[in-house]
Parts: sequence; C-alpha cells; structure tokens
Amino acid sequence: MRRILALALAAVLLLGLLTGCAAAPAAAPAAPAPTEAAKAAEPTPVTLKWALWDKDLTVYYQPLIDAYVAKNPHVTIEMVDLGSADYMTMLSTQLSGGADLDVLCIKDIPGYANLVKQGHLEPLKGFASANSIDTSVYGGTVEQITIDGEYYALPFRSDFWLIYYNKDLFDAAGVAYPTNDMTLDQYDALARQLTKGSGAKKVYGAHYHTWRSAVQLFGILDGKNTIVNGTYDFLKPYYERVLKEQKDGIVQDYATLKTSSTHYSGVFFNNQTAMLNMGSWFIATQINKIKSGESLAKNWGLVKYPHPDGVPAGTTLGTITSAAVNKKSVNKEAALDFMNFICGADGAAVIAKTGTIPAVVNDEVIAAITAVDGFPADDNSKAALYTAQKYLEMPIHEKSAEIEVVLNECHDAIMTNNVTVDKGIQDMNTRVQEILNRK
Repeated sequence: MRRILALALAAVLLLGLLTGCAAAPAAAPAAPAPTEAAKAAEPTPVTLKWALWDKDLTVYYQPLIDAYVAKNPHVTIEMVDLGSADYMTMLSTQLSGGADLDVLCIKDIPGYANLVKQGHLEPLKGFASANSIDTSVYGGTVEQITIDGEYYALPFRSDFWLIYYNKDLFDAAGVAYPTNDMTLDQYDALARQLTKGSGAKKVYGAHYHTWRSAVQLFGILDGKNTIVNGTYDFLKPYYERVLKEQKDGIVQDYATLKTSSTHYSGVFFNNQTAMLNMGSWFIATQINKIKSGESLAKNWGLVKYPHPDGVPAGTTLGTITSAAVNKKSVNKEAALDFMNFICGADGAAVIAKTGTIPAVVNDEVIAAITAVDGFPADDNSKAALYTAQKYLEMPIHEKSAEIEVVLNECHDAIMTNNVTVDKGIQDMNTRVQEILNRK
C-alpha cells in the first residue's frame, strides 16, 4: 500500500511539473557577446577640423559635410573659419604653431607654394595612385601645382572671371545687354553709356575691386606673358585704361574703396554698378542673397570676360581652390578620405547643386548649375560658363609668395596715384627681378 501511495504521489508531482513547464514562456536565448572581430570592424568615431574661410558666406561647405557624414556617420567635421583677408598667412601661422587642423582649404598658389616649402602638407601622389584617382579630370591643373614631381593638394573648385550685369540698369538706360564676345574697348564704351546720376544715387558703368587681379590680369589674356615673368611693361595700357575710367567717374575711386573696405558684393547688391568684373564664385552668393533679400539686383545676367583685340572670346583667367591634409594630422586616414570626397565626382555634384563651379566640370555639372533656382534663365548667361581658354592667375613658382607682395604693393601705389604708371611698373620690374635673381 505504501509503494502504491508513493508512486501515485510521484505521478501527481510529475504532472504538476510538466503543466508548469508548459504554461511558462520559454526564456529568450541570451544575445551572443560581440566578437573581437566585430568590435574591430566598427569604425572609430573621428572628429576632423576643416580650416576654411567665409563660413557664413560660402554655400557649399555645409552641403559637402552633410553628404559626407551621411555616408560616414562615425565622422564629425568641425569648420574652423580663419577669415578671408589674410587666410593663407593665418593658416601658415596656425600650422607652424602646431594647431590640430586636419583638412585644409588652399586659397591661392603663392600660399600653397609657401606651405609646401614649410613642409606642412601631406604628399598626395602615392595616395592618388593607391586609390586610383585620375587627376586628368582636373583639366591639367594638378600638373600646374606639381612641385619637383610631387603635388600636395587636389582642386575642388575651379573658378574663372566673367562679367555680372544688372539688366534693370541696362533697361533704364535704354542700352542693349552685353554679349559673350566683347573687346575691352566695347566694354569701356558700355560702361560709359551706363554711368548715370551723382552723389549717393550715382550708378557706375563698371566696378573694379581693389585686388590687383581685377586690373593686371587683363594683360595676360593673350598668353604671351605671365605674372611671374619679372618684366611688367605689358601692363601699362591696362593701368592707363582703368585709371582713365576712374578719373572720368566711370568706376569708383580705388582709394575710397580701399579706405572704406567696400566689398564688391555690396556695390552690386545695392544697384550701384551696371557691370561687375568678378569671379564665378560670386554666382552662388548672388543667388542666395537675392533669396534672403540682401541683394536688390534681382534681374541680372552673366557674359564672358572682355578680351583684348585678337584674343578669342571666352578667354579668361582662372583660379583653383584646393584641399590638402596637414602632414601632422593625427586623423590622417580620415582626413585624406574626406579630402578625396570633396575633390571627386561626388563632391563636384554637391558643389554644382549650390550654383558653384567645381573643379571637375562636364556638361552634367553645367546643367546642374544652370538648373539652380535663381540662376539667370537667358541663354547668354548659360553660355558664359563655357570657356575657350583659361590662364591661371598665378602660375606655380617657388617665389610666387614674394612676387605677390611686390605686385600688390605696386598696384596699390599706382591705383592711388602715389606713383605714375611708368614708375609703378619700373618698381615691379626692379623688385621682382631682385627676387628672381636671389639664390
């Protein structure tokens, strides 16, 4: 009897156990711990510091960052604005002082040559080869910034000079719009026709900013001279032309512009000039300032740069804005990758959508720029973006930074009438020759 009772009790206990197990939900299996290999595959968070200028005025910086970070969410990019006026000097000072900058915008050729000389820039030829970067897409500009067989930057913007004009001011004067084939004499005649009024309400026919390039570069459009030749007699007729326009009140006084620090954009925005001699970088700014209400020149257009007699229409001057990597960057791999992005086809597509001309230019890029909301709809403005010949404002030269200083000083002396044109050019010749002859 005891054995039967024991067996019955055991059966009841077993049945209860089975019922309890059936009622209880199965425990979820524990997630496997990440393997060391999986941990190693996860990108390490990186913060890159990008040295640049005019952060708030430049429309493509943030879109480039957004596009890159969308593909590389582990990367944070901080913009470091070093200002526009003395950007390259400031950049050199920062790097010499050991600043933890990673990616560097290169504003001009003399500054680039100086940074190379100081040993601040990472060589890129090996990187380009390892990553199958085809530098031919930059239209020969990489070759123009190669020093002793090596290059230290890649272009991401390739700007050129053209003419912006205010259609409303032309209409008010009853003058036909400028064309894509203007000689310098025709440009001067148009400027004289468009000059109207006096005092604060005066409209000037044309405008030359205080940069030496706004005047001197007319002299190299024939391809016979460069700005580092060491002899500058070829500049005389161009200085005489602009000084006469200044004397006749066709353009604003250089000394006044300089002492008041007047920016060329304000002159155009405020309907003070019918034509503006400026680079293609201003396209995106003009479009965006119209949208923000800061530019009153809402009815505007573009035409190709005016040229000397005998020089083909579409001949202009060019500048390149490049990106480089700090040789001492602690995030060099990520910095090189970001530089490659902004300088490549993906970056070009982003830049073009802001109305800015990238270094990689093709029909698709031009189509993207002209499709930007706010770009002038007329055919002449679209055709103005195609160039026939583009000369670099400042070719690469080991002493270009020193030459630039002399040319700027002599330009300032001539344009303020502190010296005659002949004396200013003589000073250029003497001082630049001394630089070139110095070992």
